[in-house]
Amino acid sequence: MKLFYGLVIHSKSIDDLRFLPNTALVVDHGKIVFIEDNADVDKIQQQHQISAENVIVLKENEFLMPGMIDTHIHAPQYVNAGFGLDLPLLGWLNKYTFPTESRFSDLNFADEVYTRVVANTLSNGTTTAMYFATIHKESALLLGDIAHQIGQRAFVGKVSMDQNSPDYYIEEKSSAIKEIEDFIVTLQSKKYPNVQPVITPRFAITCSMDLMKNLSQLAAKYDVNIQTHVSENPAECEVAVSLHEGCRDYVDIYAQANLLTAKTILAHGIYLSDKELEVLHKYQTSISHCPNSNCSIRSGMCDVRRLMTQGLHVGLGTDVSGGFSPSILDAMRFAITVSNLLSLSKSEDYKPLNYKDVFFMSTLGGAQALGIGDKIGNFEVGKDFDALVINLAQTDGNLELWLNESIENRLSKWIHLGDDRSISRVYVHGVEVKEGASNVLRVKRLGGKRKSTEIN
Repeated sequence: MKLFYGLVIHSKSIDDLRFLPNTALVVDHGKIVFIEDNADVDKIQQQHQISAENVIVLKENEFLMPGMIDTHIHAPQYVNAGFGLDLPLLGWLNKYTFPTESRFSDLNFADEVYTRVVANTLSNGTTTAMYFATIHKESALLLGDIAHQIGQRAFVGKVSMDQNSPDYYIEEKSSAIKEIEDFIVTLQSKKYPNVQPVITPRFAITCSMDLMKNLSQLAAKYDVNIQTHVSENPAECEVAVSLHEGCRDYVDIYAQANLLTAKTILAHGIYLSDKELEVLHKYQTSISHCPNSNCSIRSGMCDVRRLMTQGLHVGLGTDVSGGFSPSILDAMRFAITVSNLLSLSKSEDYKPLNYKDVFFMSTLGGAQALGIGDKIGNFEVGKDFDALVINLAQTDGNLELWLNESIENRLSKWIHLGDDRSISRVYVHGVEVKEGASNVLRVKRLGGKRKSTEIN
């Protein structure tokens, strides 16, 4: 049992961000069992019989917040992060992405990359990640193993794709169905408490309707989440609808395939029509907003406020490597910037996203988008303790503090100027994991200097 005491910041809803001073929060076996602001810490320590070494008192410039949630990230594309941004989506896939992903039949290569992406995202405060892997079952299972070993909460998706893909990177429909079921059964059999499989048709262009219908049946059979892409790029939208005869629009493709559920998340959603939004709301399907990627490969700017007004849950995604940064802090900043740019062409009463909105989207909003808002996302009794300790007084970096600043302004400054150095500790299900993740990453990078040819 552990007792945390100090400033706690979390969201109860998108309109209700709480700043709780002198708060005592008790964790037992990874679960939050008590929380009280303006608390008598000594009294609570005695009541819960917590030893002194298990009391963590935050410093004056520290605060506790929920862990951040990346609702859309391509683990194999971590190799390409930061380059190959000269082409729009479809050309980018063929020139950069498919050739890289095809290499993940090599388990040694996969281990090198997946270890780094899990360790780095965890060090950057991503306590939960919704991962795309590749079409290779064994390396996708390896990603699940690595997430478990390093301590990240993860959804892992073996990608399925049976059409309109390169000869060197495609599946036969029958084998694709068998492989994804084997993947689900095998990963579930490992009984990792914080890692689970997710059905992952790449997108409507590379998946036949028959494959997608079979995947939806497997999702229902094994009660697992579903992830894919939608309405990211104008050319993609046109091609997708042309390939699926009898489908009214992009969302209707997935509706006819029975892929739209309350446990489904669709990345992007930039060009969704009002009718498509109505359908998504009907099925309680969520959207992952990936603003860095949308800008970096010139897909477009998503009006998140419009999606939320229609009642959709919207989380944030890094979308590595369309997005060049593995940090959700970066996604938060890009989301604010994109929303501000969109507001220039809106009416005066339009409300662009602000720091409070993206804080919510990166925590409770992301949890709701993944269908686990009852388990993580904020600090409520009964939820798992996924949390970050933020130190605003780091001597390195761009974040400066001044006397008499409000905590609201300091939170805004951290969102805009903070980085992994200001994230002192990371907890997943009550276990501190940043030190271990950082050490793993350091060892990999030092070793990588001697073996760089394996990556390049």
